[in-house]
Amino acid sequence: MAGAIIENMSTKKLVIVGVILLLFQVFSFMVGGLIAPSPTTAVPYIATKCVDVVHHNQKNNKWFSPWGPNQCNKIRDFEEATVKRIEANNIVFAVHIPGPNKEMSAWFQFMLVILQFDIAFKMYNQIEDGAVVTIDVGLAYRDDSLSEWTQMAHSIEQRKLSCNFTTEKIIENEGRYYECDLLPFMEVGNVAHKYYLLNIRLPVNERKRVNIGIGEIKDIRLVGIHQNGGFTKVWFAMKTFLTPSILIIMVWYWRRITLMTRPPVLLERMIFALGISMTFINIPVEWFSVGFNWTWMLLFGDIRQGIFYAMLLSFWIIFCGEHLMDQTERNRFSVYWKQIGPIVFGSFCLFIFDMCERGVQLKNPFFSIWASEVGTELAMAFIIVAGICACLYFLFLCFMVFQVFRNISCKRSSLPAMTKARRLHYEGLIFRFKFLMLVTLACAAMTVIFFIISQVNEGHWHWGDYTVQVNSAFFTGIYGMWNLYVFALLFLYAPSHKLYGDEQSSVNANLICSGGHGANSGEDIQLTTTITHVDGPTEIYKMTGKEAQE
Repeated sequence: MAGAIIENMSTKKLVIVGVILLLFQVFSFMVGGLIAPSPTTAVPYIATKCVDVVHHNQKNNKWFSPWGPNQCNKIRDFEEATVKRIEANNIVFAVHIPGPNKEMSAWFQFMLVILQFDIAFKMYNQIEDGAVVTIDVGLAYRDDSLSEWTQMAHSIEQRKLSCNFTTEKIIENEGRYYECDLLPFMEVGNVAHKYYLLNIRLPVNERKRVNIGIGEIKDIRLVGIHQNGGFTKVWFAMKTFLTPSILIIMVWYWRRITLMTRPPVLLERMIFALGISMTFINIPVEWFSVGFNWTWMLLFGDIRQGIFYAMLLSFWIIFCGEHLMDQTERNRFSVYWKQIGPIVFGSFCLFIFDMCERGVQLKNPFFSIWASEVGTELAMAFIIVAGICACLYFLFLCFMVFQVFRNISCKRSSLPAMTKARRLHYEGLIFRFKFLMLVTLACAAMTVIFFIISQVNEGHWHWGDYTVQVNSAFFTGIYGMWNLYVFALLFLYAPSHKLYGDEQSSVNANLICSGGHGANSGEDIQLTTTITHVDGPTEIYKMTGKEAQE
């Protein structure tokens, strides 16, 4: 009976395959580092102060554009508004995205906007503790510079101010600015139009204490963040190339599995399921977002990523566990419920967390879970707990790999009693398997690091001055690593058509994990190969099917 390709392929060919995979891995890093630009671009904007003498609200069709045709009546500052007796309720902060002589593009994929207030210190108008700003905001779009603006969203939002005045609060320091934290403002999951317009009002109502005690706001600054079009094209090209590669090897793998006389074992089914999840995340449906206004693409991408994470983490647990279980327990998915259960629960929590923000943003792009104090604490706690759990998972996986190595070392004690040719053969198999396990650990470590950095990078605008910059090479390199790892598993664990020696078909002996030789001679003590009650994809899988009492 033939084993898997990983044990029957010659060392020379195996080295060639490994070198080719390594070159592709280096190439995936180089694509991001040398070809693709940085993943995102941040563009600063400062709001123009427009005057609404009729005092429209955002539900009407009156939009105030800071420049271009039909631009609004502008004022330079609030001192001018005071001289002209313009009330605060008649001032509209207008921001045109992008700037003059520029256009937005569907290749930008998403648009995230961060807000910051410039607030001057005044003795008679200081920022109160726990001050909350009420914002009446509307978003409109158009696709040419002459057409009318079309409303896209409108909402009345509240943002809590977090400002510090670093000098002494005395009359001599009046006019100095507070240091205020950046505030989450808006996120749009698709950039389907060329021009966007934000109209922001800060309504004042002394009786209801609306926008009272928020200091003297001088300006509103915005930072628009979007994905670079060049990075998007490189990312789409990688997905388009890798999708058929994984799909073809996956079909080839499963065809070889079905040709065997025995049914596939759990490990083989898990490898195939991992290939399916990799194909699901590879399929470049993002191409449609260039031509269609699909605002749910960010949420859909997060769901695909979460499914792949859950599948990959579960596979590693079962991959190690199947080389630890005895023959009566292995090949049963139910025995892993204690390990798989927390992974499924954590993935479900990730989904709920994502739905609480990006799910709501499908209807209201100005919603943010970071806007409230409770939401901020929950989000921060979630990121910290997720990072800790990822590290604990990696430590647990290291422990399982250590147990697998110890189990194999125990079986290896019988190798000296074999003939030289057979001993060298099995020593080679053990080395190949251990090398694959070390590659698995390296892949797991990089995945955990990528997950933690992605979570921090997702909300780095909400962490004050602490930011994380992720290079394009890291994104393309990790993505290429996942595909190459899955490709290698599907190829190496596919059934081989080669046989190791003519004696292979007649071997029916159990490996005894002890130093004694009993009544058998050295050449009779052989590793389990094609045993009728122990079957599996590789010799290492079979030899680790130990008895429970061990």
